[in-house]
Amino acid sequence: MTYDDENNDTGVSGNNMDDLLGQIAGRANSYENEEEHKQEVSKGAENKAAHSAGVRDLEAVYDVPVQISAVLGRSTMPVHQLLKLGRGAVVELDRRVGEAIDIYVNNRLIARGEVVVVDDHLGVTMTEIIKSDRS
Repeated sequence: MTYDDENNDTGVSGNNMDDLLGQIAGRANSYENEEEHKQEVSKGAENKAAHSAGVRDLEAVYDVPVQISAVLGRSTMPVHQLLKLGRGAVVELDRRVGEAIDIYVNNRLIARGEVVVVDDHLGVTMTEIIKSDRS
């Protein structure tokens, strides 16, 4: 079946319309029976409802503040050396220039990233998410 472009107010040409109808018919025939189709639609609706419920459950914690720390590196020194530090002193860290920094949320390592400049402030771009073993 081909539609005249004059009679087709959808903006789809006759050949494209035939292709579209064929795809729709193919999808409809891909189910063994109507019951299988209903089950697939039902599963999709259940998954969507479960996802929506999960999001609503999380909304309760959206406003809970968390502490985020970006650690450039670490250094260890005895107290007497620490007391000798003054203005302009340089403390060598255990990281090299360009090496990823650690990003902590509530003292738990969650990611690694790079230091960036945002306007006149420092920021962090996450480059790797750390998956933790929850035990």
